[in-house]
Amino acid sequence: PMTDCHRYYITGFSGSVAEVLVPLKGNVKLYVDGRYHEQADIDCEGLAVDVVKVPQNMSTSKFLLNDLAALAPKNIAIEAERTSLAFFNEFNNITHVKSLDEKVLAGFIDFEKMPELNPIQELSDEVAGKSVAEKLKQAISNSQQGYFITAIDSLAWMTNCRGYHLPNLSSFLGFGLVTHDKVYAFVNESIDCDVKNPLVEFIKINNNLEEKLKALQTRYSLNKLHIDPNMLNAKTFVILQNVFGEEVLFEDKVGLIEFQSVKNEGELDAIRSCFQRSDKAIYNTLCWVKKNVAKGEKVSERDLYNKTSEMYAAEGAVEQSFGTIAGCDANGSIIHYSDPKEDVFIKETSMVLLDSGGYFESGFATDTTRTFMGANNEGSEKQKRIYTLVLKGTLNLQNAVFKSGTRGSGLDAICRQPLYQAGYDYAHGTGHGVGVHVHESGAGIGPTRNYLMHPGQVVSIEPGIYIPGFGGVRIENIGIVTEHPTFEGFLTFESLVYIGYDPLLIDESLLTAQEKIWLEQYEAECVKRGTSFLL
Repeated sequence: PMTDCHRYYITGFSGSVAEVLVPLKGNVKLYVDGRYHEQADIDCEGLAVDVVKVPQNMSTSKFLLNDLAALAPKNIAIEAERTSLAFFNEFNNITHVKSLDEKVLAGFIDFEKMPELNPIQELSDEVAGKSVAEKLKQAISNSQQGYFITAIDSLAWMTNCRGYHLPNLSSFLGFGLVTHDKVYAFVNESIDCDVKNPLVEFIKINNNLEEKLKALQTRYSLNKLHIDPNMLNAKTFVILQNVFGEEVLFEDKVGLIEFQSVKNEGELDAIRSCFQRSDKAIYNTLCWVKKNVAKGEKVSERDLYNKTSEMYAAEGAVEQSFGTIAGCDANGSIIHYSDPKEDVFIKETSMVLLDSGGYFESGFATDTTRTFMGANNEGSEKQKRIYTLVLKGTLNLQNAVFKSGTRGSGLDAICRQPLYQAGYDYAHGTGHGVGVHVHESGAGIGPTRNYLMHPGQVVSIEPGIYIPGFGGVRIENIGIVTEHPTFEGFLTFESLVYIGYDPLLIDESLLTAQEKIWLEQYEAECVKRGTSFLL
């Protein structure tokens, strides 16, 4: 949350991903990937911040480390609680690292107090789709091995519990130790957790995690403990070293996500139900906008943002799975636009981008983007052209057939090719995994995303075209990776999203014969579900 975001206090940047380097002399450096190039310029305008726009083929952390090596400082201070072990190790290759206690920062930053946290809720096996017993059997086969969980979505998944402790997340704050017979969840002593499952034990802590872990190590004598260096922070790593010894800790970048990202049919049924309700919420929102704008009513970006939340709640959502992106006209080009305006109004000629998602009772996230005309006016030639090019990318990947063993990087070009043919590209990945959190590791599609595609994974398909000062188009569907019904050894996608495309923005002359067939088939299903604009 912004109230607890040190990066925001230092730079004014409101996006959700970035790195910050504060040199002794000169401006602060803010490193952002392609999703935030335009937003960072806007947020940091006039401030003593240099926006470093990292290219798509390099991580923000790697770019920062390259700059740090050039600066060659004798020492660097890090926030140990907010620095991953992997990043910490990279720092150590360059310079001497000193941990920076958050109490030091509190001396010059006025942080707001963390609100009281919700009670932790236990899901039934039926709602969760897979029991804790099944997950333990899948993950641990040796009584002297375990996993230390620091990714809170993995902890929520492993325990079949939800807490909604942070905005737009169904998970809860804590650490976890997974053994062959039980999941131990360490949470703050102030959190209420009435969980009946005998395979899940909640242990309340107050700066005594090390003591509690020592007691468990005495009980289990673990000789191998898996840790994820990208998700474990440097401060907690020191605690684990003290308890288990360095020889027991085993860096495992895959970890539980290997099991978490591949859903069984029970989990997939729960996810299908969530998306069906999300579809209705989004379709009803779009209809509301078009109807009211056509009547001459004033509808602002903020009105659209608020109405989206209302429509999700009407379908039973308990929370949004991220901050809704509601960008009109030029603001649609800001990829993760997070500040919908009360004084920017949708016109009949407006092209609007709406990216939203919600949580329902099972605590799995949904995520869908639709771009649409503000009312019933046909889009301009330029609006229709970029929309149709993005639609071509979506249709081609959503209907792709690919061999088992294909990696996400191998699918990326299928989606980008129609855009490349017209001289366009987008500065973000084509798809991410979706699960307990709206962005889940273990699955993804992009130039550098080398995850193997497995049946049961849930991934987004979301190409886009963004033209600063004009507008943006993104069309995002979510698909389940499935075995092809006819061709042995091949995979394809089952669509989870059925919301019709806006016919006012489609230039059919740009579609191939095959793309027209795919579009017709998709719209037929939307008509059947009552979510098509062809009704």
